[in-house]
Amino acid sequence: MRRGCCRGGFREGSRPRYHLATASRGATVAQASSVRGAVTSLDPTSPCVIDSRALGLQQRAGSMITVDRTVPAPERLGIALARVSAGSPVDLELRLESVMEGVLVSGTADVHVDAECARCLEPMEWDEAVDFSELFVYPATDARGAVVEEPGDEEDPLPRIQDDLIDLEPTLRDAVVLGLPLAPLCSEDCAGLCSECGVRLDDAPGHAHDQTDSRWAALAGLVEPDEQ
Repeated sequence: MRRGCCRGGFREGSRPRYHLATASRGATVAQASSVRGAVTSLDPTSPCVIDSRALGLQQRAGSMITVDRTVPAPERLGIALARVSAGSPVDLELRLESVMEGVLVSGTADVHVDAECARCLEPMEWDEAVDFSELFVYPATDARGAVVEEPGDEEDPLPRIQDDLIDLEPTLRDAVVLGLPLAPLCSEDCAGLCSECGVRLDDAPGHAHDQTDSRWAALAGLVEPDEQ
């Protein structure tokens, strides 16, 4: 398997950078972040949904548990030149800690990345480990313990635990998208493509085109064929 070497990004054997999932990059992350704090109905059978009560974490500050699971990658997980194919396996190593505000989820997602070189469009692929951390907060309640709606005036609200369920998909999406290089390179010294014909210059080191002085280009058609 060929591994891409990315300027300012990943190299074979390197350790990924740490990312907080509440950061944003571009429209993809903005779309995922826009659902933070929204009250929606979660499917407990979804691969990216964790039942905190089943794990014994609900309202038990100080308890901790580790969870390993493999989930299918969601749709549109990536950016223009680098992506994780939808449905490909994502190996999660999770640490869930119960705190006063909710459940702190941290861990690593191992993904397989498909990409194209930003200079020559050569296909690349590599395996990458992305670290993430997110605090999922309990919903606000009144004196009787009933859930109450809070004003939605926060620019980037913390994700909520809904009916004891934790949805990891937005967190996973943010972490992976932030970890992908914007301009992956097949090599640091990739020569790119010929601007005239599009040939990959690394495959044709001596490639060149005859250059005509633009000042005389208009006269080229006036020369008889046998005089050229």
